[in-house]
Amino acid sequence: MSINIGIIGLPQSGKTTVFNALTGGKADTTSHARDGLAPHIGVVKVPEPRLWVLNDMFHPAKVVPVEAKYLDVSASIKGLAEDKGFGGRLLNQLSTVDTIFGVVRAFKDESVPHPQVTLDVGRDIGTLSLELVFSDLAIMERRLERLEDSLKSAKPQDRPAIQQEKEILLRLKAELESDKAIRELELEPTAAKIITNYQLLTAKPLLIVVNIGEEQLSEAATMEADLNTKYSGKNCRIITLCGKLEMELAHMEESEAKEFREHYGLKESGLARAIKASYELSEMISFFTVGEDEVRAWPIRRGINAQKAAGKIHSDFEKGFIRAEGIGYDDLIKCGSMAEARKKGVLRLEGKEYIVKDGDILTFLFNV
Repeated sequence: MSINIGIIGLPQSGKTTVFNALTGGKADTTSHARDGLAPHIGVVKVPEPRLWVLNDMFHPAKVVPVEAKYLDVSASIKGLAEDKGFGGRLLNQLSTVDTIFGVVRAFKDESVPHPQVTLDVGRDIGTLSLELVFSDLAIMERRLERLEDSLKSAKPQDRPAIQQEKEILLRLKAELESDKAIRELELEPTAAKIITNYQLLTAKPLLIVVNIGEEQLSEAATMEADLNTKYSGKNCRIITLCGKLEMELAHMEESEAKEFREHYGLKESGLARAIKASYELSEMISFFTVGEDEVRAWPIRRGINAQKAAGKIHSDFEKGFIRAEGIGYDDLIKCGSMAEARKKGVLRLEGKEYIVKDGDILTFLFNV
């Protein structure tokens, strides 16, 4: 299974450089903003140290981490709301992603002039956020026009549902017009269910990646903290990343890259930081399945029950769910083996409503 992440950015922000840094790719960083069609796609393994500890314990035939699928969407986010000329193609590229990475420029490079002449991270964060709002407003306005037409010809029994959707959209439209992202709102279940079909961009978690230069690495932590104080919010966070340096490190042997990171004072790779932040924003957690054949990590949303989690493995597991046998990762490590955990009575039997926790190691019993 994978999580899908869409990378967007303003012109000359270095979004394709960031894409290459995160995926180890070699996508052309000069022409993508002009070709305007197919996205660059890269798939990487999500760093998960716990998997390798479980590997040493169970010695499976294979280890299967979660994958992250990155889409570097074509063209700039600027003017996305007017994406009618592409038949909504750019919006379609973003509609299925779990999290949006918005790249904002902080690096200085005289050979790559900033479209606004001056560097201003706060201004560009505001511009990027507004472009997402404008895109959602355009979607809502088109939908409201269709609803208005539907009301004119609808049968009496169908009118209440259409009217309810119209009222919800008008209320959310007013929030967007006041520059509020959908992710910031507390939505009642009916509204949340209705807007799921629209895949609104401001409803998705947003990780703003501030693309810094090498000379800014020493001040990166301070910059990040300051920007988060000013601009972060519900399901919205800012991290700093030196895209150019991380792209170079991504193409090195791991041992060599580790030495360079230590030289620059970087504790972990840009990929690890970005994935960790993405998981936190998206409220994703991982549970594990173990055995002689494989040890595997499975990504799920926080708050999902055991029956729903079983369905992530196979629909038959969910349909015929009987119970789950489980143990927390830390508890298993303390016991040293599954046999010892069973001997000590640490293994639990959980029903379908059990809420799966991060690090749970689960075996599902089912009957179909």
